[in-house]
Amino acid sequence: MNYQAFSNDSLTMMYESVRGALASDDAQKAAGDPPRFGVRETPDWRNHAANLESEMIDWSEDQAQLPF
Repeated sequence: MNYQAFSNDSLTMMYESVRGALASDDAQKAAGDPPRFGVRETPDWRNHAANLESEMIDWSEDQAQLPF
């Protein structure tokens, strides 16, 4: 996925969605149910979250370098 093509708001929304799915999985696991999304168990989920985080960090570092 070309994460650079997405707006900052879109990246944030996708990242928050991953966090929501992870929280849901954790709650279901704590209740003794199987995780609905399988975020921790699925390599694609982990890669997606890592790529989003990396792109967000790259963007924030670029913003810190802009002159005011």
